[in-house]
Amino acid sequence: MVDAWWSLLGAAIPAIIAGQAIRARRRYAEEQRLKNARGREKNSDEIFVCERVCTSKRMLKKVGAFSKDPILDTCVTVCGVSELDACADACARTVCVNQHQVPNWNDICMKRCQSECLRLSASST
Repeated sequence: MVDAWWSLLGAAIPAIIAGQAIRARRRYAEEQRLKNARGREKNSDEIFVCERVCTSKRMLKKVGAFSKDPILDTCVTVCGVSELDACADACARTVCVNQHQVPNWNDICMKRCQSECLRLSASST
C-alpha cells in the first residue's frame, strides 16, 4: 500500500514541475509579445495604428468571466500611436467597459483582451 503511494508521488512531481515550466514559458512569451507591441510605435510613414475589437463569442470566451455584462456583437475601431495603445483603448471601450468591484478582475480583463487583440493583429498581417 505504501509502495503505491510512493510511485504515484514519484509520477506526480515531474508532471507538476513540467506544468509550472510550461506556464512560465507562456507567461514569458506573452510579456515579450507585449513588449514588442510597445516598440512598434509610429514611424515617419505611419501616423496611427488602428485596431478593431468586437465583443464576439470568441473574444468573450478568451476573456472569460472577467468582462462584466458585455454587449454582444458590438465593434469599435480605435487608432493610436502603437498597436498596444490601440488595443488597450478598443478593449476599454468594448469588452472591459463595465468595471468590476474587484480591481484585479479589471486588470485581467484588459490583459486578456489586449493579448487577443494583439494576437489577431499579428496573424492578419
